[in-house]
Amino acid sequence: MSSQLSLDNIRSVLIRLEETIIFGLIERAQFRQNLAIYRRGEMWRELEGESLVGFLLHESEKSHAKVRRYTSPDEHPFFADLPKPILPAIEYENPLKPNSVNINGRVRASYEWEIIPFICEAGDDRQWGSSSVCDVANLQNLSKRVHYGKFVAESKYLSQQGRFQPLVRQGDAAALMEAITDEAVERQVLDRVHRKTVTYAAEFESSSCGHKINPDAVREIYRRWIIPLNKEVQVQYLLERGI
Repeated sequence: MSSQLSLDNIRSVLIRLEETIIFGLIERAQFRQNLAIYRRGEMWRELEGESLVGFLLHESEKSHAKVRRYTSPDEHPFFADLPKPILPAIEYENPLKPNSVNINGRVRASYEWEIIPFICEAGDDRQWGSSSVCDVANLQNLSKRVHYGKFVAESKYLSQQGRFQPLVRQGDAAALMEAITDEAVERQVLDRVHRKTVTYAAEFESSSCGHKINPDAVREIYRRWIIPLNKEVQVQYLLERGI
């Protein structure tokens, strides 16, 4: 089995992403919801019909595509019309089976219309640029966390082929969802992100940086959105990979 699929390596990657995601949510929560930045056609013609966040995300991805970001198996773009890399090709070790799983449409919709109202105060403070910059980073980090479910699923499959092969052969999505679910591990993740948020948020208690994020809210974001979307990726990947 590839070292990328070892439980220690996967756990290390996901724990590092936790800290990045928590800090990003803390940063975004200091601004109002600013829902105008998510509405297509809300602002200027220069946005070419996209929302401000969508425009900035697209521009970011076009730049990153040129330097090979999306040739890495753990990166998934939100947009399909990206330029080819200008850097020479590089061989990445890819322990995954060929697949087309990409649920970034769900990730973006959940973030913009559910997570943002959940963590930010209602209203518009006109901090559109700062909010959008935070959003682009958060969306990219959430995408990586969610789609890392492919590595988790491949590791589980190779470790328990006798259990997973019949379910994959039958195309039984519900049974696969049950098989990949480990409630004890999920509770550990939820408790860990809560503890981290308590620690990090305390650093802002004496400052005047605006709205403070509730550690319970970050725990709930993982419970309601991040973990379920990650598990959806796992199931879709297993169904596509075959036996």
